[in-house]
Amino acid sequence: MEHVNLRRRAFMAGAVGAGAAALAGCTTISEQEAAAPVTPTVDTSIYASMYGAMPNETFPLPAIPYQRIDKRFYRQAVANPTGERPGTLVVDTANFFLYLTTESGQAIRYGVGLGRQGFEWSGRGVIQYKRQWPRWTPPDEMVARQPELQPYSIANGGMDPGLNNPLGARALYIFQNGEDTIYRIHGSPEWWTIGKAVSSGCVRMMNQDIIDLYNRVTDKTPIVVTTLSAPSMI
Repeated sequence: MEHVNLRRRAFMAGAVGAGAAALAGCTTISEQEAAAPVTPTVDTSIYASMYGAMPNETFPLPAIPYQRIDKRFYRQAVANPTGERPGTLVVDTANFFLYLTTESGQAIRYGVGLGRQGFEWSGRGVIQYKRQWPRWTPPDEMVARQPELQPYSIANGGMDPGLNNPLGARALYIFQNGEDTIYRIHGSPEWWTIGKAVSSGCVRMMNQDIIDLYNRVTDKTPIVVTTLSAPSMI
């Protein structure tokens, strides 16, 4: 009887050992699979190229998470809805779009952020000049409303260029009848404000978009800031 019990205990010990070995084998495989290198998915879309990082800029620009932005605000070629001649900039304040009109009834459309209520500007003017990585000098009226901006006032020389500068990577300066309107088309690191009325009247764009626009326009380019009669859709 003792001999039978010994054989039974040996069998159970072997069964438990085999089960443990099998369990250990599964765990090892799972760990190996978990540790296996994962090949990252590469975004090869045209928008990844448009809004990717720009490391060669004076202040290297990070990529924009464009997937988190409404697609209608992506830079794109569209039929020209403005009626303006080629080479004109048109800001559509109703739909948060800026158009650069081109030949053959086409235009390049960009999403923009605009001035909040009480700070809008409209009319016709020209891009008097443009600047790369500009200094920001808030007008005295803005400093009076926001005293915390005093260190960057005109009297104090403004804010140095950089990634945190409100004018971003490029700025186009709008004049009307030979006088500075104080309004600009400029870049902004705050990509999430595109399609919203949040600024003090300026037309803000994603940095990658303002760089593209900057390279396409010249000094004295005409600009119209208006509300288009028909909604602009993709």
